[in-house]
Amino acid sequence: MPGRLEGKVAFITGAARGQGRSHAIRLAQEGADIIAVDICENIDTVTPFYPLATEDELAETVKQVEALDRRIFARRADVRDLEQLQAVFDEGVAELGRVDIVVANAGIATYGLSWELTTEQWKDMIDVNLTGVFHTAKVAIPALIEAGRGGSIVFTSSIGGLKGIQHVGHYVAAKHGIVGLMRTMANELGQYKIRVNTVHPTNVDTIMIQNPGTYSMFAPGDPEPTQDKAMAGFASLNTLPVPWIESVDISNAVLYLSSDEGRYVTGVTLPVDAGAYVK
Repeated sequence: MPGRLEGKVAFITGAARGQGRSHAIRLAQEGADIIAVDICENIDTVTPFYPLATEDELAETVKQVEALDRRIFARRADVRDLEQLQAVFDEGVAELGRVDIVVANAGIATYGLSWELTTEQWKDMIDVNLTGVFHTAKVAIPALIEAGRGGSIVFTSSIGGLKGIQHVGHYVAAKHGIVGLMRTMANELGQYKIRVNTVHPTNVDTIMIQNPGTYSMFAPGDPEPTQDKAMAGFASLNTLPVPWIESVDISNAVLYLSSDEGRYVTGVTLPVDAGAYVK
């Protein structure tokens, strides 16, 4: 029985690990071939909290997608660099023959009270989590329009794209920003049958939350914050009794929005958040 995405190609950023790798695998399970990109190097404002993905991790994504008997074109690319991203995207489309789905997933997290954030922290956050999403859409949209088959674009936002969260004001600003971009693009691209939506996770069990910076949000003032010390804080965010959700929970939402099951869903902010938004 063919998968829900049989014959389609998905362009996914931040695909070396975490949610991005999960999206690549889940869409490949449903028949999609994958164009996967990741920066595969550190950003100075992020590394005090956690390291970014590596080339070895991107290679592991390739291995897992190929194990599903799907094709994958994987390259290093920085979403902040429009020309680099365009070149990799074009090479991937030439290799795999088309593009149908865009998942702008690449993102970073850093921490601090809003008025204490450094200029560098603010700039890197906006450049990756907002401008990088714009670049991802920008490089792909002309190909989607030219193909004339419609398509799906999904931006990874956050519950921080729907409400304020302390200690991540720059992250919240970026995640709110892509909601406005999504709504505008949904209106602009509807005539081409290209749908644009955002997904809004609560905390997801990846290195982006499993690090001392996140733990310190829930254990303020503690010189040695740990997961155990932060656990009550994690759980307090959600209505359902869980501290976090899994990457595949977001991947399943991306799959729905990218498949024919979501063919009339556009301009939507879809929370996958264990009830964090309504709490």
